[in-house]
Amino acid sequence: MTLAFIVPGLDEATSEKAIAILQNRLSQEQEAALVLKHAHWNVTGPNFIAVHEMLDPQVEVVLAQADETAERIATLGGTPDGRADAITRNRTWKPFDVEGRAGTEAYLKALIEYYDAFIADDRKAIAELDELDLVSSNIIQDHVQELEKFQWFMRSHLA
Repeated sequence: MTLAFIVPGLDEATSEKAIAILQNRLSQEQEAALVLKHAHWNVTGPNFIAVHEMLDPQVEVVLAQADETAERIATLGGTPDGRADAITRNRTWKPFDVEGRAGTEAYLKALIEYYDAFIADDRKAIAELDELDLVSSNIIQDHVQELEKFQWFMRSHLA
């Protein structure tokens, strides 16, 4: 990887490691927005409108998180890869597996499971970034706070 520049206080190797972690997070954030929109379009059954309307704000927040992550990569001198094939190339998580139209309970259970992995991956990234770049770590920490809230919404809906 060729960096455009190095930010003060970080060396090239540290920047490259942080960028790689952030690129992985960017790819999962982008995929999560697509997964949430897929569920938004295809959820059916009891409580349809509540779930349908709950998901759009989550899409917006996750897309904003992806934008923030991409901008941090650029700030560190890297080149964020937002292309669709980058999602699959960088995937280290299980893909979302609900296809087509399905009931609210099926989608919410699958989304809760997806969030489990998403949040765990973010927490792993935080631990790694804590050793490399606290600014990047803080960004992902803020993202986790929002994701955990969204997952709570879904869990509460099923309770």
